[in-house]
Amino acid sequence: MRSALSPDTFPDPAYVLMEPNGLIAAGGDLKPDRLLFAYRNGIFPWYSEGDPILWWSPDPRAVLFPDQIKISRSLRKVLRQGRFRITHDQCFPDVIRGCAAPRVNHQGTNHEGTWITKEMQDAYIRLHELGHAHSVECWKDTELAGGLYGVALGRVFFAESMFTRIRDASKVALVELCRQDYEFIDCQFMNEHIARLGVTTIPRARFLALLRKNAR
Repeated sequence: MRSALSPDTFPDPAYVLMEPNGLIAAGGDLKPDRLLFAYRNGIFPWYSEGDPILWWSPDPRAVLFPDQIKISRSLRKVLRQGRFRITHDQCFPDVIRGCAAPRVNHQGTNHEGTWITKEMQDAYIRLHELGHAHSVECWKDTELAGGLYGVALGRVFFAESMFTRIRDASKVALVELCRQDYEFIDCQFMNEHIARLGVTTIPRARFLALLRKNAR
């Protein structure tokens, strides 16, 4: 694993660490050119405040094929009743800040979202300004109830994070994303929550092959 990166290259995936799964490099920056180069090669940044930028390409890779999304009976009811108004790219900074905020549940505070540092927020807002990063927003009247954001390259959407303030809002945003013309949605690492939504895992080699075919 390298600690210093040139502006237009990353180590070969053959050198990716098995533990922690997918760590390929550390260092560099979050400038648009580097981020776009990384995504085109199946690599994404993920690190904590105060740490160096860490770059990942896990194996297997979590992906969602839009026609395989699992919609529960209760979510179908929410969609049918039109409880939320959906928009695209109307308030990207608010969405990424919502994703970055600590999550609170009945057990206390869950800091899952706080890896989205100020540096990360600024970098993706810049990508949005350049037309590469996008958001889906769900509104309840005038309140931002939830949403998601990520990077789009060709027919691939690299989902970064989602949040909800009103139950099911983020799931509605994901259903809306699946209605767009994407071949697949990259979800990075598998977890129990996204598995229930239909996300599956594929070998990194297959992921990279699909990426070469569908991203631009």
